Amino acid sequence: MANGFVRSNSATVDSATPTATATRQGTASIGHGPIADIAVDGRTVAVTNYGDHSLAVLDANDLTVKGGISAREPFALAVAGDKAYVGVASVAYDAVAVIDTRTGAVSASYPLSYSVTAMTTSPDGKRIFAGRAADGGVDVAVIDVVAQRVGTIYLAKGDDVVIDAMQVDPSGRRLYVATSDSRGSRLVIVDLENARARRTLEIGAPIRGLAIGLDNTAYVLTSDIEDRGVVHVVDLVAGRIMVSAEIATAPTQLALSVDGTRAYVVDYDRVVVLSTANLDVIDTITVDARPSCLAVSTDRVYVADYAGGVTAFAVPAPSPMLYAPSMVANPAARPQVRELAPA
Repeated sequence: MANGFVRSNSATVDSATPTATATRQGTASIGHGPIADIAVDGRTVAVTNYGDHSLAVLDANDLTVKGGISAREPFALAVAGDKAYVGVASVAYDAVAVIDTRTGAVSASYPLSYSVTAMTTSPDGKRIFAGRAADGGVDVAVIDVVAQRVGTIYLAKGDDVVIDAMQVDPSGRRLYVATSDSRGSRLVIVDLENARARRTLEIGAPIRGLAIGLDNTAYVLTSDIEDRGVVHVVDLVAGRIMVSAEIATAPTQLALSVDGTRAYVVDYDRVVVLSTANLDVIDTITVDARPSCLAVSTDRVYVADYAGGVTAFAVPAPSPMLYAPSMVANPAARPQVRELAPA
């Protein structure tokens, strides 16, 4: 055992391999320069264009632009219901701006210190989590959109530590935060009931992406010069890496299909589609320019690129046996996550 993990050569996951044929549905040109982040929720797709200083709201069906705003250096983004939340900068302070996706107008703003590098939402959309690089460390600003207040979860100290990715588990009880610094990377598990980091799991190479599966597993994407792009499957109950596989050249992001059977990895010039059963590559997706980020809905994948475009692809719908829509509509119906065993 090392760093809290035990490595093995095989993963204890379903052996069934899904099909993954992506069919191009349409393309939209949003602005100049690379799309920094993209998010989808229901009928709405939102994208930030850092170089163009803008946020655009698109219709998820036909990619028509429904609205947008000019914003200084927009980067990290999250969408929940009819609201989009985006980290923006200003001369006086940084902030999380709230955009009404029905009108494209700013409906609220939460001033924050320091720069937001990653964002995510709770399953019910009532809390927004913004990862920040602060003076000498990192923390997470928690925005309660119902009570209209902001709290802080302090995570780690260090002048060079950054938050690479974050996601709340399906139960809404834990926040998983991926951090990296000059010493390596780690997965920080935060108990949201008391707003404290309760455990840290060492990973290794810098983390580029994180996704929480439906079966108490996490998929962690790492990349460095020596190992290139590697996906690690982490057993969150036992606290160990079950299997690791080199799957990309210079990856930047990872996302799961809704049913958890496929993983989409943004690589240098393509999107690699993996079967989560065995981490085999089952498809690749290419767009007209280098992909920068992606977002996944029930039956579509939206790939943004460095030329300011967004392309929609139809993908296989979730298996009825693996995915129950009622569990998404009612977070309380989800199975509870068991406690992590001590390392």
